[in-house]
Amino acid sequence: MISVNDFKTGLTIEVDNDIWQVLEFQHVKPGKGAAFVRSKLRNLRNGNIQEKTFRGGEKVSKAHIENKTMQYLYASGDTHAFMDTKTYEQIEIQSKQIEYELKFIKENMEVHIITYEGEILGVDLPNNVELTVTETEPGIKGDTASGGSKPATLETGHTVQVPFFINQGDMLVINTSDGKYVSRA
Repeated sequence: MISVNDFKTGLTIEVDNDIWQVLEFQHVKPGKGAAFVRSKLRNLRNGNIQEKTFRGGEKVSKAHIENKTMQYLYASGDTHAFMDTKTYEQIEIQSKQIEYELKFIKENMEVHIITYEGEILGVDLPNNVELTVTETEPGIKGDTASGGSKPATLETGHTVQVPFFINQGDMLVINTSDGKYVSRA
């Protein structure tokens, strides 16, 4: 058990038979009445974000999340195969469970699989990934003065807005939290 007064960003807790990750928290001490903790939590099973208020000093269960480094192997219909890099054990994850993450995962890439008591909760991506541009319109000389952008399709099928000087075949750094272009690799 852990006190809500000890909340930290990224902490995983168990509330109402669900696994939650603390995204934000704020200790509030009103002039009248008892102190409380206002928090923003993400459900690790379905990705929903919920604001929840706890009384000061209230106890919640800490969820022990396990991170395994695994390598993405291949897609087979609606499932995706991952292999543990130490034990060579393979697992399959449903597409709907990692829909957003699939925009940034390419074959043979190492990612962290998040598990809780043997249940697979999802995939933890690195902050930035390097992906190759497979399709984009060619940049026209002199277009960079306006500072505009154009769409580019990456090797995973994800489309991002990129500056005009980016060409087909360029390797780009993409931020996985918002899916936007960061720089050339």
